[in-house]
Amino acid sequence: METAVNIQRVSVLLGKRFRALDNVSVSLPQGKIIGFIGPSGAGKTTLIRSIVGRQKLASGSIDIFDMPAGSKRLRRMVSYMTQEASVYSDLTVTQNLEYFATMLGLDRSAIKPEVARLLQTVDLQTQKNQLVENLSGGQKQRVSLAIALIGNPRLLVLDEPTVGLDPLLREELWSLFRRLTGEGATLIVSSHVMDEAERCDELVLIRNGQLLAQGSPKQLCEQTGTHSVEQSFLKLIGENK
Repeated sequence: METAVNIQRVSVLLGKRFRALDNVSVSLPQGKIIGFIGPSGAGKTTLIRSIVGRQKLASGSIDIFDMPAGSKRLRRMVSYMTQEASVYSDLTVTQNLEYFATMLGLDRSAIKPEVARLLQTVDLQTQKNQLVENLSGGQKQRVSLAIALIGNPRLLVLDEPTVGLDPLLREELWSLFRRLTGEGATLIVSSHVMDEAERCDELVLIRNGQLLAQGSPKQLCEQTGTHSVEQSFLKLIGENK
């Protein structure tokens, strides 16, 4: 299986002493939903920021599609959805999408059909002319996701994309994630919710800035002799104290 992201011996220092990532090495396959799973403060966001080229590394390297993370050539190939809604509240949904499509460098003639495609993808056609400030939290989250989908990136990096959403919206988003990988995209999804881990093809378990384990949910359960990812995670923590 081809590799989307290759992380080799990466360490990150925050401030002068705090080691947010400690010698992390992992390869992530293309065309899969890959879950970064761990408690708050485990290092998931730091690893994500490192992958998208927004975090200075103390040591190690990260390659995405055989190019160094942060390369200009990756600009249209990699998208990043942060935990906070990355939208302008004083613009409408359509205006936000048009603005970000322009910033990404889409041809003017391509912007209108791209916005229409995105509105349909995230099911916001009805809200397309509403100001973002008047949307619900879940709708704002979907606008952020639509922005991340501009131009059909090959790698989507989504930091806690379902946090605060009701179960129905979470189910809808996971159905969309599965559809995107079916179309060839690779998704990295961070979460501290263990039941979401069961939905991923591949898991990277992180704690205290270190890699605990990698594998499919089934592989991790078999490796630890447990019946759920949560039990696997807890057992691995006990073994690595």
